[in-house]
Amino acid sequence: MSDRGRRLVALASLAVLGGWLVAAVAGLPDFGDVANRYSAEAVRLMLEQRNVTNTVVGITFDLRGVDTLGEELILFSAAVGSTLLLRAQRDETRAAEDRADAEQRRGEVPASTRALGAALVGPVLVLGVYVVAHGPVTPGGGFQGGVLLAAALLGAYAAGQLVAVERLRPVELVEVSEALGAAAFAVVAIGGLVAAAGVAMANFLPLGSQGYPWSGGTIAVLNAAVGVEVTGAFVLILTELLDQALLRRESAG
Repeated sequence: MSDRGRRLVALASLAVLGGWLVAAVAGLPDFGDVANRYSAEAVRLMLEQRNVTNTVVGITFDLRGVDTLGEELILFSAAVGSTLLLRAQRDETRAAEDRADAEQRRGEVPASTRALGAALVGPVLVLGVYVVAHGPVTPGGGFQGGVLLAAALLGAYAAGQLVAVERLRPVELVEVSEALGAAAFAVVAIGGLVAAAGVAMANFLPLGSQGYPWSGGTIAVLNAAVGVEVTGAFVLILTELLDQALLRRESAG
């Protein structure tokens, strides 16, 4: 297909998708309207039965916890698959040499970029830990906080600190943390089957006090496990892609 044909197909597809999007938005209920009882019941259940003030996290790790377990396994598989494919294409000894050469050339990165990247690493790490820890209480949780924690490494890379990135992500520790995070989620799900009369994802831990990060029983544990797994998966994928980019750049040079 010619370039003109591809552009026409792309424009036609965007027009159709745009029309569906406009129709979907136009069909939304007015602000403040309650289309069904699910939203109100979900808030009540999370407050009264699980002591969780962040309803979204409560639903994610309780009412639809089995679905979240599937999402965790998808992310785990994506990280493992990406790692296997990328590592199979390069010599790890050569990759280590390329990282050292890139560190020596970090002066090529603009000073403003290096300064901003270095300045953001600490605050982003603190923010990521806060978002994960306070998932059962305030908006956020393990998914969002895990991405923020991984983004701190991207700040280090933007600052031209490739060696620092390598020190921040010991390969074995990252791989183990990703596996443990995914395994912890599955263990909690099985724990519900064993300790709660055969009900998967059922709570079997003390609920704690409402308004505190450790409230919600198994919800707090699952939230933390997701934070660990998401951080490990994104760090693994990010750094493997960086290593691959260095290898391609050196080969092209």
